[in-house]
Amino acid sequence: MARMPACGNIVALAKELGVSRRVLYQWRDEGKHGGGEARPRKPRDRERELHQQLEKTKRLLGEKTMEVDFFRGALQKIEARRQNNENIGEAASTTRSGS
Repeated sequence: MARMPACGNIVALAKELGVSRRVLYQWRDEGKHGGGEARPRKPRDRERELHQQLEKTKRLLGEKTMEVDFFRGALQKIEARRQNNENIGEAASTTRSGS
C-alpha cells in the first residue's frame, strides 16, 4: 500500500503484485477506514474475487499449455531434420569381400 501514492501506473502495480486493480483500491480503502484493521468482506465479494482469480488461472494455464504444445512440436521437427541430415552424408553400406 505504501507504493500506491507514488505509483504512476496502478494497473502495472496490480499486475506486478498479481492482483486486480480493484483489489488494490479495496486494500487501500480498508486501511483508511479500519486503522490497519480490515473491514470484513461480504461473502459475495470474496466469491466474486475468487471466481475472477480462478478464471485468470484457467486462462494462464491454457496459454502455457499451448506454448508447451508449440515447443514440443517444434522440437520434434528439429529432431526429424537432424536425423535426415545425418543420413544424407553417410556412405551407403555395401558388402565387399576382399580388399
